[in-house]
Amino acid sequence: MEEAEIKFERENRDGVVAVGTYLYEAARRLGVEVDAVCGRIGECDSCEMRITHGIEFLSEPTAAEIKQLSAARRKNRERLSCQAKFEKPGEVVAMTNKKKKEDLPKDEEKTEEYRKQFEEMPLEKKIASLVQLEAIALGETFSFVINSPSAILGKMMDVLAQFGLKMDADAKKATRPEEHKIKSEDENEVHKAPDNSANNESTTVNTEAAKDG
Repeated sequence: MEEAEIKFERENRDGVVAVGTYLYEAARRLGVEVDAVCGRIGECDSCEMRITHGIEFLSEPTAAEIKQLSAARRKNRERLSCQAKFEKPGEVVAMTNKKKKEDLPKDEEKTEEYRKQFEEMPLEKKIASLVQLEAIALGETFSFVINSPSAILGKMMDVLAQFGLKMDADAKKATRPEEHKIKSEDENEVHKAPDNSANNESTTVNTEAAKDG
């Protein structure tokens, strides 16, 4: 598996991630807090970062980034961390967007703003947001399970493990940019394409044998 190096300047944290990892995921793994007001679906710029080194190792800007970030901001090497992913090995250095508390909207305003955004979202993006809410509910369920009798605990842990893996896969797929989904589907089709060369050779041999007979 190919790997890339990432460093977050403001927090002075660095590490190694697999190629294909999104900047947002890399930040979270290294304990770097990044806002995601829209639920990581490219409908806001709260997860924006400025790439100070190694932008060539990241994917091309998606349609969501072009919509949310002006040409001047993109020229300044700003990227949405939920949309930009590592495409090849290399070293990337990013500066997170540090917001002041007084600049952030009040909880009530954020809730109303998100409600309006949710109503206007396409079905697929609504599902992505709901999957994240489901993750919160799963955390509360986990707390209940921990305090349950051992017999129940064992069975429920197995169920939660399988559910968690499926939910994680669904969440990643739902928040992936459309451009990356199409590319992934094309790659899967190539891998699924049957290799008929062996069958063709066998048919040729059998046909020649039949002629000789």
